[in-house]
Amino acid sequence: MNWLNILIQGALLGGLYALFAIGLSLAFGIMRLVNIAHGDLIVLSAYIALVTINATGLGAVTSLVVVVPVMFALGYLLQRGLLNLTLNGGLLPPLLVTFGISVIIENVLLQVFGADIRRLHAGAIETASVSLGGIAVGVYPLIVFATAIIAIAGLQLVFYRTELGRAFRATSDDADTAELMGIDNRHLYAVAMAIAMIFTALAGVLMAIRTTFDPAAGPIRLIFAFEAVIIGGLGSLWGTLLGGMVLGIAQAVGAALSPTWQILAGHIAFLVILILRPSGFFPRTRD
Repeated sequence: MNWLNILIQGALLGGLYALFAIGLSLAFGIMRLVNIAHGDLIVLSAYIALVTINATGLGAVTSLVVVVPVMFALGYLLQRGLLNLTLNGGLLPPLLVTFGISVIIENVLLQVFGADIRRLHAGAIETASVSLGGIAVGVYPLIVFATAIIAIAGLQLVFYRTELGRAFRATSDDADTAELMGIDNRHLYAVAMAIAMIFTALAGVLMAIRTTFDPAAGPIRLIFAFEAVIIGGLGSLWGTLLGGMVLGIAQAVGAALSPTWQILAGHIAFLVILILRPSGFFPRTRD
């Protein structure tokens, strides 16, 4: 058993889990919003890509030119028209509302598309591989991992090098004071959710190329995203990458020991880290 190969494959899988987690981390870090519908929004992105491909003939990856704007607009409207109304009542109202959104999305997808398992195809890149030190590594997992790094690095630049990023940080630290300084929190929160949906769209399409999906696939994606966020530290973007890698490696090791242990091994690793480091590896601290 080649353990180095297992570790590499698990770490690359962590790139996909990091993409799952970015939108969730953004929503919590800026708005303290726990979005229970996040996994179903990932799956919704995959179905929008499926419809786009069937309607236009675009490829799986190029369907992002449609999926990203649609999810961006949906995120803005959802936050501005509904979720903003729940933010002043503590954690429970957003939980209940996003749970309702999750149920609605899943049932609408089931009614429209049925329970059949689907998958998007991206051609030869799915099976292409390169040799790294004698270990065959898939090109597609490498692309997904690189995409996660670029996405997080880009967000870091936005947060620390732009006026919008400063507004995000100010609102996250003290929303009331930020509003007194002239920041429109309702609009800013909607923009934050719209940006989060960009990465949700990206995660949904890349997931659908790598594995199968169906209307009921959202909750397990939500769990993976939560675990990656919590392992890395709430509000830490680079932490989500580390959290995703830890989760992916744990699952890869579990699968190597027994196929039935793959998912369970990730949950066990999550619980162990939660016991040892309840705040995660890189908990966000206020400046």
